[in-house]
Amino acid sequence: MDWFKKGTFIAYTEQLKKAFPAFLHHDLEHVLDILPLGVNKIQLHTAEVCTIDDLFHTSTLVVCHKQELLTIPYRIYFNEPVRGKEAELSPAQTAILNCIYLRHHDGYVRQRRMKQLLDYPEDWIIPFTFQLLGDYVLEILQVLDQHANDKNIPQYKNFVLENQLNYQQTESRMVSYWNEYYRRSRFTELKNYPGRKIFDRIMG
Repeated sequence: MDWFKKGTFIAYTEQLKKAFPAFLHHDLEHVLDILPLGVNKIQLHTAEVCTIDDLFHTSTLVVCHKQELLTIPYRIYFNEPVRGKEAELSPAQTAILNCIYLRHHDGYVRQRRMKQLLDYPEDWIIPFTFQLLGDYVLEILQVLDQHANDKNIPQYKNFVLENQLNYQQTESRMVSYWNEYYRRSRFTELKNYPGRKIFDRIMG
């Protein structure tokens, strides 16, 4: 851990604090305590171990939640915490943790974490879940399709009304991925693509 500096750890934690509404920061502190932000060796799902220089992508997603500005990492590159430590978190803290890992570089992690948020009712998770509409992994969209249901579509609508630019960017990303990966195979028509169906449901 020679590469790691205290200032780097503080910078990472400050980045994550900017991603969540202020009323969650007390719970976020408990989550930050179990994140492996001092480790720059990441385990891939292929079992390969890679060493990286920065645990956060340089790009961010800037959105609003009830008029509060949030800056969400575009991608994160740190490992998941030890499972036993996760079990000690409250439901709200667990949801925070899952939202953080919705930005993980590994699609398998994003999919699994989205599944764990399916029944979480609070609307502050929407700035994170909405971004998955621009994901290229079909299985993630299929999980998100279960979340964007009649119960919380109003939450998605409210987010879109407050974040028109992010909505347009995410929709464009969804269409681009459909065109690149699925147009000539499983979904020859955009209207049948899960990402398009979810967008239409939100805006319907």
